[in-house]
Amino acid sequence: MDKITSMNIFEIIKQFDKLISLPDAIICLTGLILLACWLLKTSLGRNALVDSAPRRNNMPVYLPFIPLFIWFGSAPLVMLITRQLIANLPDWQNALLDNLILSIGATLTIVLIIFLARASFARRLKGFGLNARTIHKDFVFAFINLLSICPLVLAAIVVTTCFGKLIYGQDFYLEQHEELKTIATYTQLPLRILIIITTIMLAPVLEELLFRGLFQTMLRSSLEFRFTNLESRYSSWLSILISSGLFILVHPNAGHWPALFMLAITLGYSYEKSGSLFRPIFIHSFFNSVAIIAVLSQ
Repeated sequence: MDKITSMNIFEIIKQFDKLISLPDAIICLTGLILLACWLLKTSLGRNALVDSAPRRNNMPVYLPFIPLFIWFGSAPLVMLITRQLIANLPDWQNALLDNLILSIGATLTIVLIIFLARASFARRLKGFGLNARTIHKDFVFAFINLLSICPLVLAAIVVTTCFGKLIYGQDFYLEQHEELKTIATYTQLPLRILIIITTIMLAPVLEELLFRGLFQTMLRSSLEFRFTNLESRYSSWLSILISSGLFILVHPNAGHWPALFMLAITLGYSYEKSGSLFRPIFIHSFFNSVAIIAVLSQ
């Protein structure tokens, strides 16, 4: 506690100076301009989701939990059994096998979610947010949305690191995601290609279909059904916040939660604003791509 009470503004500025490079600063400045424009346009965000359209569906409350439990229950179990059956492999081959199981499991879970969405949404996959006609527009706006949230994500990383150093000492650092550690440790091309496919393609699709498409929609529908006088913009924001909280909880490294929460709110907002799942998928994919490029370029 003494370390926390002794914290002052000069220490924070020093940590910011160490952790943010010139390119980061340029990105942050651009993002701050975009964020400021958004705040002015939406009356500090109050009117941002006034026109968000409801997504008509007949989903029961428990439905999103089905793919969630299948994914997070089956993949680790299959990996454990496989490790027992196929022993004494080199470390990189074990990592390759684990990622192969994860990619197959993710693909099967995506298929299940699409099947559930087709059966639950009034306009089937279009009502779910998968309309191929919006892809080109979603691609452009995804880049803008990600750029505008970069200052908040970087600020969350810096503040988390600063407080970590003040509480735990100067040796504290935010650990990399397990996949980033693996791709940095092993140079074997098959493993790296598989990790890139899983991280940039499969993971964003799976997580956005699940947390934004199913959970966020279920939460918004439940809130509007239970509180009939609740304005749509408030039910939208509440569903974004709750689904974002659930999203960060499935990521094991708690040090990443503040930054991931900022990202998750952007993902949820982009879905509510556009009605398209392609937009948060692209944002998520761009975000993961930047992380992969940063690791490989070191």
